[in-house]
Amino acid sequence: MNRTQLKRSGILRMALAGSETMDQDDHGQTFLFRALRIAAVVALYWFVSITMVFLNNHLLDNRDLDVPLFVTFYQCAVTVGLCWLLQLLSKLCPGLIDFPSVRFDVKTSREILPLSVVFISMITFNNLCLKYVGVAFYTVGRSLSTVFNVLLSYVILKQTTSFQALMCCGIILGGFWLGVDQEGIAGSLSWSGVFFGVLASACVSLNAIYTKKVMPAVDGNVWKLSYYNNINACVLFLPLILVFGELGHLASFSRLNDLGFWGMMTLGGVFGFAIGYVTGLQIKYTSPLTHNVSGTAKACAQTVIAVVYNSSSKSLLWWTSNMMVLCGSSAYTWVKSLEMKKHPRKDPEVSVKEKLLPGEKSNIGV
Repeated sequence: MNRTQLKRSGILRMALAGSETMDQDDHGQTFLFRALRIAAVVALYWFVSITMVFLNNHLLDNRDLDVPLFVTFYQCAVTVGLCWLLQLLSKLCPGLIDFPSVRFDVKTSREILPLSVVFISMITFNNLCLKYVGVAFYTVGRSLSTVFNVLLSYVILKQTTSFQALMCCGIILGGFWLGVDQEGIAGSLSWSGVFFGVLASACVSLNAIYTKKVMPAVDGNVWKLSYYNNINACVLFLPLILVFGELGHLASFSRLNDLGFWGMMTLGGVFGFAIGYVTGLQIKYTSPLTHNVSGTAKACAQTVIAVVYNSSSKSLLWWTSNMMVLCGSSAYTWVKSLEMKKHPRKDPEVSVKEKLLPGEKSNIGV
């Protein structure tokens, strides 16, 4: 028990230390080197995250292959395969690759099962939201995770939220409703996409809460948690794929024997796995607050790219809704960061939100 507590506290210290930890690690390195390294890490995060969103949209927007559950199942299977591969490489090249050795344990898998149910709901609803609303409206459609975080923290954890943080949530809600209104006026509103976006946002918050609860079962190691989570997800997806008749759609798909199609599917899984790594890398070399600011700027760039790519014409109020969501999310993170400095033991929410497991596609910055 003491060993587990030590590991958990060590993880929290690493996640929250931010620039202070980096100052110690960077002793003797030039400012130019540190600046270039941070720029490279941020650029890598932007590339992986934006590419992953557009790639998933391409896979899910295929009218000839309406199998969103199978696409998500396949990406989870790729994550499990990559975990096995990295375990093997870490044994062959221990000095080059550091990955925990994990042996599947039924008891541990059963302990993580509640989280896995929330996890598959989160990634499924997230992908369905992306399928129906597209990349341009995706930021707004998936914007309520912060609001649900506050609500569920109060209902489940009995944690109250400051007035300043609630004001930020109000800005996010205002941006969400304005965006929905503008999509409706433009005639491009998908109520199914909005519904799935709201469900995905709620599941993101539940996922953070359940992640905290099951972390001791894997000694606080996020890679072990990802391994068990994705194995459970693969098993849970199989009956869902059968119930919703996706195997029939898959069997009649004309490109089923096309290596290019499977290459794109596999690439989507690789990027889904990679986003967890680059998120942790960005937090390590900057700070949780800087990571969220970077994620907000990335979401803005992602929206602009989607609008330009699709040659869309959006109203001023539509752009205003996006900026309200992005500014409200950034302000909320900044407020919670200030509160963490004043009361470091009373508000673990920021550190929980910043932990993104490999294979997850879950926050405003992703």
